[in-house]
Amino acid sequence: MAGKGRGVAVRAARRPEVRLPELRGWGGGRLEPDGDYDGVEFAGADLSGQEGAGARFLECAVRDCVLDGAGLARARFLDSVWEGVRAVGADLSGAVLRDVEVSDARLGGVALHGAEWERVVVRGGKFDFLNLRGARLRDVVFEGCVLVEPDLAGAVLERVSFRGCVLRGVDVAGARMADVDLREAAELEVVRGVESLAGAVVTPGQLVELAPALAACLGVRVVP
Repeated sequence: MAGKGRGVAVRAARRPEVRLPELRGWGGGRLEPDGDYDGVEFAGADLSGQEGAGARFLECAVRDCVLDGAGLARARFLDSVWEGVRAVGADLSGAVLRDVEVSDARLGGVALHGAEWERVVVRGGKFDFLNLRGARLRDVVFEGCVLVEPDLAGAVLERVSFRGCVLRGVDVAGARMADVDLREAAELEVVRGVESLAGAVVTPGQLVELAPALAACLGVRVVP
């Protein structure tokens, strides 16, 4: 993708193409660790505190569900959609999201360290204190999201873009980036690891805003 006339080539993220089959409704009960869910619609379910570590969700829809404190470490969500999901303190560490569309979610304090996202689109919603330490994000698009104090320390981001997003208090210390497009972010505040933005693309205006942090990182003193 050409960089808005400035001659900067940025490889665009590959988007998911989710086409769900006819789904069967979730019959209730409790999730099972290492369970296998194929073509299931979870609609309006309260899955708070349930344990589904290692479970596989293939071609599933999770709509208007509550996942507060749910244990979904190492779960795999493949060719699936999340709509209106609410979760506080859920454990999705090491989870895999591949070919997933997320819309209007509200997540707070969710553990996603070591997670793998590939071909994921996130539209709208608010995300507070996401722990994405050491996660791997490849071909991920955030659109119109608010992310407050996301922890991306040590993460690997490749072909990731933020369009119309508010990014506040971002920690990217030790992160590795390639083709990360920040130019369309509505707000960009990096509080730690600004030196790890190598591989990202910003606008001249954003660069000015980042200048104090960059100067401090380089040990440059700015004296009037």
